[in-house]
Amino acid sequence: MNKKPSLRERFRYWFDNRFAGGPRVLIGWLALATTLLVCLATGMVLLIHGIPEGQQAWQVFWNIMSQALTPNPVDAANPWQYLLVMLVVTLGSLFMVSILIGTLTSGIEGKVADLRKGRSRVLESGHTLILGWSPQVFTILSELGIANENQKKARIVILADRDKAEMDDEIKARIPLAGSTRIITRSGNPIDLTDLEIANPHETRSIIILPPESDDPDSVVIKTILALTNNPNRRQETYHIVTQIRDPKNLDVVKIISQRDQVQAVLTGDLIARVTAQTSRQSGLSTVYTELLNFGGDEIYFTREPTLVGKTYGQALMAYETSAVMGMQKGSQAAALNPPMDTLIEAGDRLFALTADDDTLLVSGLASLPVDESLLHPAGKLSASKPEKALILGWNRFAATILRELNNYVPRGSHALVVADPGASPEVADVEQVLKQECGHLSNQKVSFQRGDTTDRRLLESIQAADYDHVIALSYAGLDVQEADARTLVTLLHLRDIAERDATPFSIVSEMLDLRNRELAEVTRVDDFIVSDHLISLMMAQLAENADLYAVFADIFDPQGSEIYMKPVDDYVELGRPVNFYTLVEAARRRGQTAIGYRLVHEAKQADKSYGVHTNPRKSEAVTFSAEDKLIVIAED
Repeated sequence: MNKKPSLRERFRYWFDNRFAGGPRVLIGWLALATTLLVCLATGMVLLIHGIPEGQQAWQVFWNIMSQALTPNPVDAANPWQYLLVMLVVTLGSLFMVSILIGTLTSGIEGKVADLRKGRSRVLESGHTLILGWSPQVFTILSELGIANENQKKARIVILADRDKAEMDDEIKARIPLAGSTRIITRSGNPIDLTDLEIANPHETRSIIILPPESDDPDSVVIKTILALTNNPNRRQETYHIVTQIRDPKNLDVVKIISQRDQVQAVLTGDLIARVTAQTSRQSGLSTVYTELLNFGGDEIYFTREPTLVGKTYGQALMAYETSAVMGMQKGSQAAALNPPMDTLIEAGDRLFALTADDDTLLVSGLASLPVDESLLHPAGKLSASKPEKALILGWNRFAATILRELNNYVPRGSHALVVADPGASPEVADVEQVLKQECGHLSNQKVSFQRGDTTDRRLLESIQAADYDHVIALSYAGLDVQEADARTLVTLLHLRDIAERDATPFSIVSEMLDLRNRELAEVTRVDDFIVSDHLISLMMAQLAENADLYAVFADIFDPQGSEIYMKPVDDYVELGRPVNFYTLVEAARRRGQTAIGYRLVHEAKQADKSYGVHTNPRKSEAVTFSAEDKLIVIAED
């Protein structure tokens, strides 16, 4: 049988409930206690006839109330009854004022703590919202800051399941934003509908969803998209959402759950694998992609140019002095790189080009073009390609896809050897099975596997690394970023030393996980570096600013159709004589190609000159090329 609560327990229960409401309730009780104290003290003075001489009852009430709020010395000439009551009031006042100060202090500290937790609702509109947190966020923030430099009021809101103070500190340490761009961080789970409302997603300009660093990031991305698109409080207008997906099978799921909205998902594995495969055969190509994707230099803009209506795409290539046309969009069709040169430009069609800003995409209006016909080389027949040998050192989730992508570019009869260390990553244990399932029936190349420590110089010499045409050094999965990059650096140092001792040149391409480590890797003088997360982050930032670019990027990285190539300049024009870019564009046009820049080999090791890559040069400027220099073109092969 339960014991009946005592009167004391009942009072304590009542007291706890009344005072558990926080500072507001406590201040209310203090105000009530102060009022009772003043009223009782006034009544006591009147009852015991302690009214000072010359004062009335209302004056006594006022003096006692003033004493209760701000204790002050009392004139000793007053009656002792009055002095006694004022003493009691003063003591009571000190007690209640102390409680009030403590309550206010605790309340202010609690409010500051709440603010630091980042739980207040964002009232911005037209902002860019980033959901989630990963190392990619710093590249994205930097790029968005550059893109918004000319904006009067740019706001970027981040909602992530992390401590707000930690996010603010990391951003402040790594992102020196200029201009009017302001970053607002909030703590919350993007999948939780209540937390999501904190970031005010319904008034955003664009939304970027960052996948977590986990074994199954796609599931989190899909849940976050669902939280946005199926939110009961969602807006009627479509959302512009940019994200990334690892497994190609999940792209169909993304399309199903986002039919009402514009969700642009970057397939990371295929993209990085394609860039790595292409770059291994064309040194400097990753720098070209970086120049196309970042906001630091020229960017891709769309335009409708009435003066070009009725002319062909080939004629449009020569119409701009400070912009490099890349392709066009016919009506409502998808944008296409390097369409046929005789494609007619009609009203409503849009060209897209590399240019400094949208207001620099202007036709030159030249009556005659300064093309030097004497420098042009006729288009010759392509020589038959010989089988190639590729060496892949290391292993991660991109490796099998890289091999499949290489198969699209290498001639029949080629061979690829994969060497990986089981002690570096547990994923290496399954490499042979993965290669058999995914790369066992490739049409153009045979793939073999060998276990070994890729940082061991003796191993690299035993497999005769110098005999391969292309060497790709991959970062091991499952390791800390810095540890993985450190292993890669050791491998690269050995490879470069082997290359310098061997007379037969071979290209070396490496994957780095941390962009900051690229500066350390410059000492290895490797031909090219792929910073996978960096490229993905650049693309996401571009798409967040301009949704039209999705079709352009899809075409650039699609193995079907036209792609970006780096061709020997000697195939197009005569070497050793100054040649302007108008002449190079014309030489490429006659081959059905679109020229967008060139690479100077003597600048290939200079980071401040973009490793020799010059995209969208002024067409009238003349350059003297050497035999090793390349012309950057968009072509079908």
